[in-house]
Amino acid sequence: MNLIWTILFMAVVGAVVGGATNHLAIKMLFRPYEAKYIGSWRLPFTPGLIPKRRDDLAIQLGRTVTNYLLTPDVLRNKLFTPEMERKVEEFLQSKLEEYVLQSDKTLHDWLHMAGAEGLVEKVELSIDSLIDTQLMNARMKLTSGTIEEIVPIEWQERAKAHIPEIINYVLQRAEQYVDSDEGKVMFQKLINDFLESKGTFGGMLNMLFGDSHSLVEKVQREALKFIHAPGTYNLLNSLIVSEFTKLQKRPMAELLASFNWDGLFSSVKAYANKELALDTRLDKTIQEYWPAGSRWTSENLTPKVTEFAFELAQKQLELSLKKLKLDEIVKEQVDSFPVSVLEDLVIGISKREFKMITALGAIIGGFIGIVQGIIVYFTNY
Repeated sequence: MNLIWTILFMAVVGAVVGGATNHLAIKMLFRPYEAKYIGSWRLPFTPGLIPKRRDDLAIQLGRTVTNYLLTPDVLRNKLFTPEMERKVEEFLQSKLEEYVLQSDKTLHDWLHMAGAEGLVEKVELSIDSLIDTQLMNARMKLTSGTIEEIVPIEWQERAKAHIPEIINYVLQRAEQYVDSDEGKVMFQKLINDFLESKGTFGGMLNMLFGDSHSLVEKVQREALKFIHAPGTYNLLNSLIVSEFTKLQKRPMAELLASFNWDGLFSSVKAYANKELALDTRLDKTIQEYWPAGSRWTSENLTPKVTEFAFELAQKQLELSLKKLKLDEIVKEQVDSFPVSVLEDLVIGISKREFKMITALGAIIGGFIGIVQGIIVYFTNY
């Protein structure tokens, strides 16, 4: 009976000592939070292990995060996947359609948002100024030389080549007029006026040639002979060519002296502004001008932008992580934590394991107590 009580007593004492020792060891990882002093003498094992090695722990946690948790390969494998790229592309396309391509905002609204106020007036003034400049240059060019110098040679040659056609047309029309009733009336009137103007001499001529009708027919035949004569064609050709040559030598400014340049300038500017109708054109949405914008951007723009962004992000990932200095960020954050927070964090994660360690200490202590009890019993007896 004494053996059993001795063994039980020693086992209980060993279990209590073993469990208490492990529990104390666990607590001493964090407690006390600060060093304790008796006078100037610091008590041993104060502060606890983790508060004492807090800086080393923070540095090690930072290295662990950067070397094993948030490495470029880990982020690349998690973030830059085909599925993620597809989601980003869909997101960009949806926002582009919602806020730009299918928006109710007119081009006026977009310009207002961009701070481009009074654009219509500025553009119209610029167009007017440009038209004035160009027309003034054209006016100076047109009036600064002779017709021969300004008009393109090709045009002059074409005009000169049409002279025979003009002569033939004139002679043809003259023949038709002379041979017509209207021509007869005209000749009769001219003859009568001529004979009347000569008085008695005119009357004698009229008696000599017969009545005016026969005289008209004679004059008419002679006029037709004159029109058909080769010399008439040559005469007209010589006259027209001579006049055309003189015309070529005349200053262009003289030819255009009476031209209304101001009216031309005003008409051209008014026509340009009317056709431009910039204010009306800007009062429409992007979708009205570009109804196929959503389809085109989804096929040609958004995929390329997303692909480019992902490629650039992957190239810059490692450099960006180095610039972020995650190890220093983790160290700073750990340093800023109260020790009690670290204790709650560690114990909260490993609470069950710590209880098992305490229980294991009690079991080992109890087993040692049983062995000691047996040894003590047999050595005393």
